[in-house]
Amino acid sequence: MRVLIFGLGYTGAAVARAAIAAGVAVVATSRDPAGVVAPPGATICHFEDAAPEIALATHILATAPPGAVGDPVLARYEAALQAAPQLRWVGYLSTTGVYGDRQGGWVDEDSDVRADTPRATRRIEAEQTWARLADHVAVDLFRVAGIYGPGRSALDDVRSGRARRVIKPGHAFGRTHRDDIAGAVLAAMRQSLAPGRRVLHLADDQPEESAVVTAYAAALLGLAAPPAIAYAEAALGMSEMARSFWADNRKVASRITQERLGYRWKHPSYREGLASILAEERGEGGDQ
Repeated sequence: MRVLIFGLGYTGAAVARAAIAAGVAVVATSRDPAGVVAPPGATICHFEDAAPEIALATHILATAPPGAVGDPVLARYEAALQAAPQLRWVGYLSTTGVYGDRQGGWVDEDSDVRADTPRATRRIEAEQTWARLADHVAVDLFRVAGIYGPGRSALDDVRSGRARRVIKPGHAFGRTHRDDIAGAVLAAMRQSLAPGRRVLHLADDQPEESAVVTAYAAALLGLAAPPAIAYAEAALGMSEMARSFWADNRKVASRITQERLGYRWKHPSYREGLASILAEERGEGGDQ
């Protein structure tokens, strides 16, 4: 296996570390290689110079979101990807936002997508374009719920003093610990798959209201729960992106994904995930 990762951000770097630990050769792209601290063992190349690496890769993971003009990897390299002689598998990190608002109902891996916002439309179009490779390689579309992990969780919000318990009864979010994303992606890479397209859900087993998670993080830290604020009031100070995020209400099932991958979440809910982050911070053997 030789894996090429487009984008060495928070999640891409976690996948790189997991792959390297498993003995896989990893190359990752960046638009600013000099400004990136690569995981030990990873090779970095400039995004604009990735064509030779595409020709050598057996597995490719794309982590970059689409912009107003579409998917940045496909815009530059679709022809090279179609012609890549060694390529067996492609993974694309998408979002559960492609399902739109389900008024609190559940979606699974076979549910239809709904382009009810410009962001969802761009994601769906990117998924469809990546899926064009599925006639000759395996393509996994990972629809990812809210990402959290060390340095990016409710624990950090509470400690910063910025956290609020936004009250919107019945509005539960799905989440995914960064290390479960890495574990699931690595499990998919290791499978021997025929050409075709799969949808996989990277979402934990317990969607929960944001206010509940924030209160739990405060309790873990031995602090009082942050102030409660009604969603209608909180929304006045939110960005357009944040308001669009809160506008959708759905629960995302991932049982089929876990069965397909033979991988069970290490952090099946926010409780295990936040406790693991805190243990790691304190040097108590949390997940690496």
